Amino acid sequence: MKFKKLVGIEPLELIPSANKKLESFAETLILHENQPSTAEEIVKRIGDADGVLISHRSTIGKDILEQCPNIKYIGMCCSLYSPESANVDILYANSQGITVKGVRDYGDEGVVEYVISELVRCLHGFGTTSDGKPRQPWSTIPREITGLKAGIVGLGKSGGMIADALSFFGADITYFARSEKADAKAKGYQFLPLKEVLATSEVVITCLNKNTVLLHEAEFEAFGNRKILFNTGLSPSWDAEPFEKWLTAGDNVVYCDTLIALGDKRFLKYPNVNCLQVSTGRTQQAFKRLSEKVLANLTAYTKIQ
Repeated sequence: MKFKKLVGIEPLELIPSANKKLESFAETLILHENQPSTAEEIVKRIGDADGVLISHRSTIGKDILEQCPNIKYIGMCCSLYSPESANVDILYANSQGITVKGVRDYGDEGVVEYVISELVRCLHGFGTTSDGKPRQPWSTIPREITGLKAGIVGLGKSGGMIADALSFFGADITYFARSEKADAKAKGYQFLPLKEVLATSEVVITCLNKNTVLLHEAEFEAFGNRKILFNTGLSPSWDAEPFEKWLTAGDNVVYCDTLIALGDKRFLKYPNVNCLQVSTGRTQQAFKRLSEKVLANLTAYTKIQ
């Protein structure tokens, strides 16, 4: 089966060979190279297409789906962890017989490298701070990751990879997740309540699904002072007000790669906020993995139609 019309409504960040391969899935293929600015523009681009491809930038909600009755398939060229966190109204789409497929676990390796890199710079005092001053070693004297008490909040694929990397360097790993993980227990990682992970860890890395907020006022109070906090998610893992209070009330430091992980650019004014404003999961290898998984989803769908 081929799509009558397959439309990429925005830049999809697939490798060139994958874009070429898309031609084999449709009688007509249209790949837009710029970002739609309105919902009306998205509807216009989709038109009578029966297949749609979307990246993480735009949103296809019920309002758009209602105006595009020919859609049979939506391929998300981005992470899909749950219907609630997706940029497509998956529940409504499914109710209309529309298949929605996304991908997972294509950019985790770069994020792991980012966490290790920034943590080493922090502990050793390499480089400069966000305000351009020479960085001082976190514990006055340069130290290793060896023996560091590290807490992981969210032990999915990326959280597990970060835990494994820290463990390789000798960190003492505790974690909080929806439930205890047998494989983590076998590795010696200790499952604890969230507040206990926060209270007993020197560094905490939150690795949560988009729009999942677990750090509220009580959690920051449990976390305490003289702590290092990383957020690797696609949205803040905290409420803004208690987060800002924690930032300004003690000797703490936070690391995020993107502004969407930080939540608000106003936090950039604080010298203890380190935000690269670059997605560290966007690597050469990640684009290849993304492309392969998008094509695999299309192949599986068209074979059964």
